[in-house]
Amino acid sequence: MTTQLTPVLTKNWGTDNSWTLAAYQKQGGYTAIKKAFAMTPEAVVGEVKESGLRGRGGAGFPTGMKWSFVPQDNPNPKYLVVNGDESEPGTCKDIPLLMASPHTLLEGVIISSYAINAHMAFIYIRGEVVHPIRRMRQAVEEAYAAGLLGKNICGSGFDLDVIVQSGAGAYICGEETALLNSLEGLRGQPRLRPPFPAVAGLYQCPTVVNNVESIASVPSIIDNGAAWFASMGTEKSQGFTIYSLSGHVQRPGQYEAAFGITMRELLEMAGGIREGHELKFFTPGGSSTPLLTADHLDTVMDFESLAAVGTMLGTKAMQVFDETVSVVRTTLRWVEFYAHESCGKCTPCREGTYWLVQLLTRLEAGEGRKGDVDKLLALVDLIDSKSFCPLLGGAVACVSSAVEHFRKEFEVGYHTPAWEYLPYDRSALFPVAEEVDS
Repeated sequence: MTTQLTPVLTKNWGTDNSWTLAAYQKQGGYTAIKKAFAMTPEAVVGEVKESGLRGRGGAGFPTGMKWSFVPQDNPNPKYLVVNGDESEPGTCKDIPLLMASPHTLLEGVIISSYAINAHMAFIYIRGEVVHPIRRMRQAVEEAYAAGLLGKNICGSGFDLDVIVQSGAGAYICGEETALLNSLEGLRGQPRLRPPFPAVAGLYQCPTVVNNVESIASVPSIIDNGAAWFASMGTEKSQGFTIYSLSGHVQRPGQYEAAFGITMRELLEMAGGIREGHELKFFTPGGSSTPLLTADHLDTVMDFESLAAVGTMLGTKAMQVFDETVSVVRTTLRWVEFYAHESCGKCTPCREGTYWLVQLLTRLEAGEGRKGDVDKLLALVDLIDSKSFCPLLGGAVACVSSAVEHFRKEFEVGYHTPAWEYLPYDRSALFPVAEEVDS
């Protein structure tokens, strides 16, 4: 385990004009592409495989293995698509990276495209985050002007064009096949798999879809070697990653550390829970991952350890809540989000999330009927794992885990409104005006 931060992706975030090409090159940027071009594409794939890099978008699938699935004997063009549609509640790692150091991602795009023999790459960013889109497009323009994109990059003979595409602001487009539909100008809805994107993705051509942080990690692996990357972390969760802490902590923000750190250590780095309060529950990887309590503070924050306690690392979005928070209200707000963001393609998701909201609204208002909590769990069992994409799984996970840990609080909803049981003003992050004046 480690209590030390490992600033690699975040090392230049605090430097002046860190988003510019000049600042990035001053920090040693774009040296990794020269090393990559001196290797064969197969060797680059092998290096990423050996490093143990796993997808940082939530699923944790080995990145190098994903690249190796692309059939190189397929005569169709190969595409790289970077998923920057960061919209999981609590997640805030990709957007700061795009703002502070877009060239880190762009160098990763060049190396990754070379590895899979793609000559066209797309960076898909959530449409509501205008500033990162503008900054990424500015970085692409700088790279073209410097000969780092376009024809014969750095005299390597490798050609690559990059397009920055903004989405329309749909949570469902964080799912890779819905994202591909959106890129093609279609409605953002998940596709039936197989075929998988590696075989028939964008325009039915071989396609690799990776998260922003995954691709941004590639230059450091090529620059420092697979063994260097694999020396950090745990046996099966290797390397470093960005943990996002928000909510009732003293210093919310992004903390880049090696896998193997515990939630207790991360909380200490963030200054602990706000003064005078104690931890009640937290999400380890965004609202779609089953929540944990203070009993899990010493659980190692990696893929395997969290799976062992019945949850997931997800996007490492740790929303922290103290004892003033109503878990009924919190769960309702999460489920309202999923009901709103459901694309409506799958009946269990479209209808199931609606009925989850109705039951939770009743319990929050203190108008629950005896047996409503059991009805809630029965509905969860009925609709779980019955949709094309993981959206529904996230919606039911937050409900079932909340009831598992705080069933009595849900049963209070049979007679007492949540806002009376746990007044909402007590959980506010900022004092109300009256308190400030007094």
